[in-house]
Amino acid sequence: MDFLLKSSALLTAMHVAIVVVIALRVIMQRSARGIALSWLLLVVSLPYVGALAYLLIGERRIGRDRTRGIGRLRSDFRDIARATLPAQFTEVDWQPLPPAAQAMNHLGRSLIGGATVCGNAFELFSETQAILSAIARDVDAARTSVLMELYIWNEGGAADEVLEAVIRAARRGVQCHVLVDSLGARPWWKGSQPQRLRDAGVQLRAALPVGLLRTLIGRTDLRLHRKIVVIDGATAWTGSMNLVDPRHFKQGAGVGEWVDAMARLEGPVVNVLAATLVGDWILETGDPLQQLIDSNGLGSVQLQGTANIQVVPSGPGQTTDGLLQMILALINAARHELVLTTPYLVPDDAMIVALRGAAGRGVQVTLIVPEKVDSVLTRYASRSYYDDLLDAGVAIQLYRGGLLHTKSITVDRTMSMFGTVNLDMRSLWLNYEVALFVYHPGFGAALHTLQQTYVARSIRLDTVAWAARPFRERLLENSLRLFNPLL
Repeated sequence: MDFLLKSSALLTAMHVAIVVVIALRVIMQRSARGIALSWLLLVVSLPYVGALAYLLIGERRIGRDRTRGIGRLRSDFRDIARATLPAQFTEVDWQPLPPAAQAMNHLGRSLIGGATVCGNAFELFSETQAILSAIARDVDAARTSVLMELYIWNEGGAADEVLEAVIRAARRGVQCHVLVDSLGARPWWKGSQPQRLRDAGVQLRAALPVGLLRTLIGRTDLRLHRKIVVIDGATAWTGSMNLVDPRHFKQGAGVGEWVDAMARLEGPVVNVLAATLVGDWILETGDPLQQLIDSNGLGSVQLQGTANIQVVPSGPGQTTDGLLQMILALINAARHELVLTTPYLVPDDAMIVALRGAAGRGVQVTLIVPEKVDSVLTRYASRSYYDDLLDAGVAIQLYRGGLLHTKSITVDRTMSMFGTVNLDMRSLWLNYEVALFVYHPGFGAALHTLQQTYVARSIRLDTVAWAARPFRERLLENSLRLFNPLL
């Protein structure tokens, strides 16, 4: 008995010491209050387990080499931008646009360093089979280079058309560089397709490899969530869709087929997207920047259309809260109508305040989310925010046509956000994302029309019915909300 008492006292003392040490670490990290309190609650309530979790994923650790690499790239890309983006590419006519557009351009330049570029042409695609076929056609037409970075590549269906197109391109001498996240595409990496690409001459790399040693150096849940394709340095694709055919992807998840959208772009914005992709490639391979630019024919784009687009990449080591600030500025700029689509809604307090504020000042705010999502924890945590939004007058539309995966925001049909970022803490703080902020009524109208097709396949959440849901559900939702920053 005496031994047990002494052992218990020792374990308790060790737990207290660990809590004190981690509490000091959390305080000195100056994290957002919600994040800090969530971690402290976890560490205190789950002895040792909570501490281990904090050591593994509590901070945005990316390792010294990656930190230094990102720092070097910032300097290199400033020089490249001056050479590949002549002054006329950034001479935007702000006069026809809302004053907030120019202010957001300044915000993006100060936080991230990326200027808005004018003279871009765009085409929105929302049917996945058409997207995959169009990308395959662009790859088949490539003469000099194909650059791709993806979070998930999944074998089967029309996605294999793109694979075969890349293989054909490499065999006819086109420079092909493909970067795929090591964890997001783990099943694909274990299959035969990666070796087929390599055998054809494709330069293929796994982004952010995982393993025990890498866990000690940096977090392994910081993922490359970007989706970018660049052809001949002249055409680019980006948006929410991974390289998957939804008819062959996660069919057992019980959420239906994934629903996505992509933008096909031409003009100076291609240079900026290519620079983002090339930077990610260099961080994984160490290849010389100028060599990649020369061999892939980058930097020769011309003015193609009238859209003004600001590319905002984000991720640990690149920005702190730059993408969040851009989204908040966009929401706050709304005067008449604000429409948002996201598959995962786990926002921070500032975003909830901004959405409630928009509705409170008379803006018609519509939030479109899937009725079913593939993450149980996220599903219930998301629902905990519905009461706050409904009380403010936000219309919540539950999409019934599958897992709505498109990430988009339109403001008064003149300013938009479109890209890879979900409205959740993981996208805003942990993943490497890329978003287009588009200051152009034509793009805003096209994206708004797409959003309305989602509304047509949705049901509006009824405030009275929602308030009558069982207590056990509300308790679960609000409990998981406490761990919002950790999801």
